[in-house]
Amino acid sequence: MSYRIRFLPAAVLLIGAALWLTAPGTARSQVSDQPDTPFKLATFEATGTIRIGMAVRTGQPDQAGQPVRTGQPDQTGQPGQERLMDLHEANAYVTRQLGLPTVSIPKEMRALIEQYDAVSNRMYTIANYMGAENRLSNPDLAFVFDPENVSFKAPIKYPYNLLAAAANYRAHADEMEESAIGGAGFTALEVDVDAEEPYFFAKSPRSTIIDPGEPYYVPKDVNIDWEAELAIIIGRPALDLTLENAHDYVFGYSILFDVSRRGGDGLKPINRMFPGPNWFNGKSSDRAAPFGPYIVPKEFIQHDDLDIKTWVNGVIKQDSNTSYMIYNEAYMIRYLTSVQTLYPGDVIATGTPDGVGRARNPPEYLMPGDIVEMEIEGIGRLVTPMEAKP
Repeated sequence: MSYRIRFLPAAVLLIGAALWLTAPGTARSQVSDQPDTPFKLATFEATGTIRIGMAVRTGQPDQAGQPVRTGQPDQTGQPGQERLMDLHEANAYVTRQLGLPTVSIPKEMRALIEQYDAVSNRMYTIANYMGAENRLSNPDLAFVFDPENVSFKAPIKYPYNLLAAAANYRAHADEMEESAIGGAGFTALEVDVDAEEPYFFAKSPRSTIIDPGEPYYVPKDVNIDWEAELAIIIGRPALDLTLENAHDYVFGYSILFDVSRRGGDGLKPINRMFPGPNWFNGKSSDRAAPFGPYIVPKEFIQHDDLDIKTWVNGVIKQDSNTSYMIYNEAYMIRYLTSVQTLYPGDVIATGTPDGVGRARNPPEYLMPGDIVEMEIEGIGRLVTPMEAKP
């Protein structure tokens, strides 16, 4: 038996190649799986379902052809619109559109953080694909939401640990010493960060963390103060870290409101064996850690140079920058992991800048009906209403 080898004409080969290049699944070679398009992550509720969201800012590419960065205007001078995708459904959609192999992305934030190394490239692909060619404006995509029309939840419910730094901004230490009534609990001294340990306290995640927009209940005759703080989110199990490798164990950054009780007629003084303030009473009251709305993965943000602000009823009260911290991220993480293991999703509140109510003359405290807004550059705005304790 003989076989005849058939050579197709060149034109037929070219047509076949063109069809192959445009066949479903081949577009994946044209979509990067690298962190080219910034995104933020959130836990939110829409149409009665709790979802993990990826927020991407739309807009025309800049003059260099690069995607619009979070918080920056596009080439038209407009900031672009932020759209929030259900990450699970967006993954399924992009997988079909590009003919990609299936990658399962967790539907819960702490699990997502734990598996981020394994799924981050797929998440980058989703952001790059959906953030291009005005795809997020397609009204037929039911998994894309306007952030104004969803209910944000605390990004992580609940981390294993919520640890908070005290007096980590020099100007805040100064204002608290100057305004001390019966002692503020610390003295504003020059700190040698290499020779002295930072001061930390713990807040109970389950009892204190509440969602963005949820109220803090103000007890009668108790002085309630505002403290806006950058929150570090841990990404990997961490113990005995160094200054050099601490950042490698960070997942990203969020906003935390460290609600503080500064005494008042409704609180009894601490017993005389323990002079100074009662940190547990002052920092760990129920609902005293509004958290969110977004987490920004570390690859998309310069955490050590971010503006941080607080408004009460529209009047600005705190206006500072994270560059003014006494102990920076590496020093805080090195210290904490010398004491205990930190786990993926754990939250470190990094201290508040100056401008708190206690330090004002006369002191200002929050009352039922007040609205507290906290904003950190590139992350978002956390809103907490004050209500009378039921």
